Amino acid sequence: MGKYHIAEINIGRVLAPIEDPIMHGFVSRLDELNALADRSPGFVWRLQTSAGNATYFRPYPEDDRILMNMSVWETVEDLRNYVYRTVHSELLKQRHDWFEKFAGTYTALWWVPAGHIPGIDEAKKRLAHLDAHGPTEFAFTFKKVFAPDDSFQGAIDWSSFLPCPAGASG
Repeated sequence: MGKYHIAEINIGRVLAPIEDPIMHGFVSRLDELNALADRSPGFVWRLQTSAGNATYFRPYPEDDRILMNMSVWETVEDLRNYVYRTVHSELLKQRHDWFEKFAGTYTALWWVPAGHIPGIDEAKKRLAHLDAHGPTEFAFTFKKVFAPDDSFQGAIDWSSFLPCPAGASG
């Protein structure tokens, strides 16, 4: 296990409330995809409620149709393998069945010290930074990955981020 892990957030605006029949194809696969993530190589943690998923979190109170997913992995390659080389990729291809086309940035990656659990506040700040400034060491994409840098990481005031409401259970 390395000194740093990769954290990710992705958000999307659902076409209808999660209970709506149009969302069934997405909702019916959540347990399967979350279980796959939990047992995938390099998986560390994911945001979830006691129900086992993150669909109850609303990161943007002004828009309750925005759902989020957040997780931590040992390496970018571990995360990439899960996202693009498992059945998860099937749902990516079908995302327009359940999610609106998103105008802004909807995915961000960033390095965290091993053992750090990012909170929703931190993830939103990373996403907003990426949207405003493009890929930087603070927040980046799969297409433009920055290696972890000790001096950059050491300059971050980690206490400025609100703690994760879901705690540290993996």
